[in-house]
Amino acid sequence: MSARAPRAPRPRTQRTLVQKLGSIVLGFEAVGALLAGLVIFGLDALPAGIPSWWGIVAGVVVAVALIGVAGSITRPWAIPAGWVLQGVIALGGIFEPAIIFVVLIFGGMWAYATIGGARIDRQRPAGPPAEPHTESE
Repeated sequence: MSARAPRAPRPRTQRTLVQKLGSIVLGFEAVGALLAGLVIFGLDALPAGIPSWWGIVAGVVVAVALIGVAGSITRPWAIPAGWVLQGVIALGGIFEPAIIFVVLIFGGMWAYATIGGARIDRQRPAGPPAEPHTESE
C-alpha cells in the first residue's frame, strides 16, 4: 500500500454571471429544442420527400449541442457557439412558424444573459466575494 497523501481538490474558479445565466438558459432551451423537433414530426412539417422522423433527429441533435455548450460555458468559444445555436433554432421557424415564438423568448433570455450579464459583471468588484457577515459576529 502506498502512503500517498490525498490530493486536495483544486479550488473552482469563480464563474461570471454570463456563465451562470447562460448555462441555465441553454439547458432549458435544450428541452424546448427537443419539443420543437417533436412538433415538426407530429405536424409533418418537413417538405415533401423528407421523412418526418428527421424532425425528431434534428431536435435531439440541437438539444445535445445546447447541453454540450451549456456544460462548456467557461470556454471562450461557448458564447459565440450559443449565438450560432440560436440561429439554428430560428431556422426551424421555416418549417413551423410557431417555433419563432420560442426563438423570441429564449433568444431574448440568451441576449440578456450574455449582454446584460456582461454589463453586471463589469460593475462587480474584482476578486473573491467577501465573506457574508452575520448578526452574531
